[in-house]
Amino acid sequence: METVPEEVEYSWREVVLPALIPVVQEPVELDRETGERRRGRDIVVAVDHGPNSRHALHWALVHLCRLADTLHFVHAVSSVQNELVYEASQQLMETLAVEAFQITMVRSHARIVEGDAGKVICREAERLKPAAVVMGTRGRNLMQSVLQGSVGEYCFHHCKAAPVIIVPGKEAGDQSVL
Repeated sequence: METVPEEVEYSWREVVLPALIPVVQEPVELDRETGERRRGRDIVVAVDHGPNSRHALHWALVHLCRLADTLHFVHAVSSVQNELVYEASQQLMETLAVEAFQITMVRSHARIVEGDAGKVICREAERLKPAAVVMGTRGRNLMQSVLQGSVGEYCFHHCKAAPVIIVPGKEAGDQSVL
């Protein structure tokens, strides 16, 4: 049995985030800080239009992000050429970037990528080499995940960066961490 190489090229579109977010200046260096702290880290956040994705973003902002970090939003779609899909995704990314800046003053970059969500997230993580890949999950049970598949489970097994999978609590409902 031969292995089939995956396509190296893939379709994507960069999202221009709103200009109302001011440019964050580089933080003042202290002698005791490490190089990683001064440079900041790259953190990939997989987003979609669901509440669990937003919950995972808020968790990352509260528990993981620091001032010098950069968030990279990744959204997987079926076609980046479809203008309706692109506009809806762009609006989502702009909203999340403004939220992230208001909460923790981190820089944001956004990319809409065509393809299967799990493969897209792992590919972007390989390209960016982030400190963490944050994503939400629906909190399905083991049987449902096995039968229907799970993006979080796929990323857990295939992602070279550290995946952080945020499972929403049943008592939280649609509420956020904030």
